[in-house]
Amino acid sequence: MSETSAVIEEIGNAVTKFKADYGKRLDEIEKYVGRAGFPGGGSSLSGFGDGSDTQAAINQHKDKFLAWARKGTDPDGLRSLEVQANLSTLSDPDGGYLVPVEIEKNIERLARIVTAKGEYTKPLSKGGATGGWVAEKASRPETDTPELTLFSPPMNEIYAMPSTTQKLLDMSDFDVAAWLLEEINDVFVTTEGTGFITGNGVGQVKGIIDSALMVANASWEYGKTGYIAGGHASLLNSADKLVDLQHALKPVYRQNGTWLMNDTTFSVIRKFKDGDGNYLWRPGLLENAPDTLLGKPIAIEDNMPDIGAGAYPIAFGDFKRAYTIVDHVSGTRLLRDPYTTKGFVNFYVTKRLAAGISNYEAVKFLKIATS
Repeated sequence: MSETSAVIEEIGNAVTKFKADYGKRLDEIEKYVGRAGFPGGGSSLSGFGDGSDTQAAINQHKDKFLAWARKGTDPDGLRSLEVQANLSTLSDPDGGYLVPVEIEKNIERLARIVTAKGEYTKPLSKGGATGGWVAEKASRPETDTPELTLFSPPMNEIYAMPSTTQKLLDMSDFDVAAWLLEEINDVFVTTEGTGFITGNGVGQVKGIIDSALMVANASWEYGKTGYIAGGHASLLNSADKLVDLQHALKPVYRQNGTWLMNDTTFSVIRKFKDGDGNYLWRPGLLENAPDTLLGKPIAIEDNMPDIGAGAYPIAFGDFKRAYTIVDHVSGTRLLRDPYTTKGFVNFYVTKRLAAGISNYEAVKFLKIATS
């Protein structure tokens, strides 16, 4: 028994030492995470050092920016602070000053977002690759190679030009940042949202819906998206067609699939029931959780078309893989114009972006039609 006790004591001591060493390493990791740019850390920037200097520059840039918006003072100092705050200065310095990060972040987006310094180009496969099984020592004949194409949506510019009086800007209790955010959102969010859904690609982004590029029965070819006919010339009245639409999407995309429709269409969908009288729609059970339809989340987008003959009111797809938005690295820029209209200050806000379908296979539509 004494020998057994000695072994147990030895194991206990080893465990105690391991816990002490492990705890010390965890403490070191937590301190490291607190300094570096990891979720929960003290900096939003990557790296190994303390981000306090950069954060101070970001705060200083914001204060200087709002002072410039009020009075137009010290533009040279503002330009130097953009560099210290790690904001892009790659675009023409005469093209205005960069909107502070807090305002830029709040302009909502859809789909996958990438950033580019110039025109964005990405090679895409149009399909056609083949392969097969082969024994260890068997010959390996050449297989078909995929046909490649380039996804290169043209850059377009979106703008807003809110105006206010100099007197209002001079008032100390006037929240310039909140006012700018509201004005930019009013224009940018609405204009971008419309473009992302129905834009024609002429002087604007190319939207996700183009009736000329639809293929019936949810088949697919590069450059065209598939649709399922709803079964009625002018109404949406078949829940079975929603099931067909969902399964028209390949499982690899269906896994992260989301329904997209406007609120009017959603109000029709909410009334659909299965054969046992249960609603197909399910409310989100947790706070801010999306409602679901056939087990997949529903996104409401008011720019989606209403139900009507020949319309495409519902889409189902993995939109982060189907649609790409390219933000120009120059960000959202602002020019201050106190000269055009005396007593007023115009704020000319611009942003360059491109967008388009980057994977035609990853989204399908429901068309209000019999075929």
